[in-house]
Amino acid sequence: MPTWTLTLLSLPLRYTWKIARNASTVKTNLLVRVQGHGYEGLGEAAPNVRYNETPEGLQEEFARLQAAGLGRCATLSELTSFLHQHAPAHALRFALESAWVHWEAARAGQTVAQWLGVPAPAAAVPTAITLPIMEPGLVAQFAQEQQLERFELLKIKVNQEGAVDLLREVARLFPGRPLLIDGNEAWTDADSLRRSWEQIQALPGLRVRLLEQPLPAACTADYHSVKGRLGCPVFADESVTDEADFADIARQFDGVNMKLMKAGGYLNGLRILRETRAHGLQTMLGCMVETSLGIYSALQVSALADICDLDGFLVVREEPFGLVTEENGRLTLQQPATAPYHLAPTVPPA
Repeated sequence: MPTWTLTLLSLPLRYTWKIARNASTVKTNLLVRVQGHGYEGLGEAAPNVRYNETPEGLQEEFARLQAAGLGRCATLSELTSFLHQHAPAHALRFALESAWVHWEAARAGQTVAQWLGVPAPAAAVPTAITLPIMEPGLVAQFAQEQQLERFELLKIKVNQEGAVDLLREVARLFPGRPLLIDGNEAWTDADSLRRSWEQIQALPGLRVRLLEQPLPAACTADYHSVKGRLGCPVFADESVTDEADFADIARQFDGVNMKLMKAGGYLNGLRILRETRAHGLQTMLGCMVETSLGIYSALQVSALADICDLDGFLVVREEPFGLVTEENGRLTLQQPATAPYHLAPTVPPA
């Protein structure tokens, strides 16, 4: 039977990561390792405070899973049933399932995409880069230091209070650049969003590719009322976690940002992408602040996405795995996907 281990990873960030609901300079993720038959597979969990996930809570869940018989699972089907029965946090569930899939793919001598039965990722996958919430006067220096010019798509984190001023400065510095504007549920209702959006739309040089989750997920009636009336596609993020009523999501949104950490695994993530497409919605592939292990995982299914926002590993100061590199705004897989994993983090465990 395979053996499982869990390690904490303390990840200092290159700059303050600020979104509408929180800010951080260090992220603590978890590394799951499954070993057996001369191979090992790794998976990453990035806890999300939006869903009450914490490193400590995931450690406790992992210990309970071990005690309940995690190590007795011998197939992906058995692991899936076991995780359904014990229902760990989405991020931990993804780490466990992805570690298993990576292990199985290595044993089969296949790429992860081949093993999953999905199209191979492109040789170089374009990604957006994210500008966290900051004072407008700091944007120019940040853009220069992080060399944002090399990215075709910019994602701008905003809150209700400072959105107009921040976007005015971004549009001044990058006139005509397509922007993904991410509210992370910052507006309270449709009326407040409409008032802000009228000002935002009037900003010279602003080109909005999409607006992501401006209202709380619970505001379904408000999303119904603004659907098709903001002059740009509106994408769901927090409104779609591991499951959703996609017929209703299609009445609220124009697209869905699928994150494997929220979906709880490759298998459910693929289902969400396919449901999204089947309901006539655009597909987007997103991430949390993750190492290149998490981004490596997302890239395996990237051929199914219209837009990729997979820059989370670029926020990490000393990225430990080197599985993905970025050049001119495009991501390239570095680790031979058919080889056994022999990876160890270069940053010490927390």
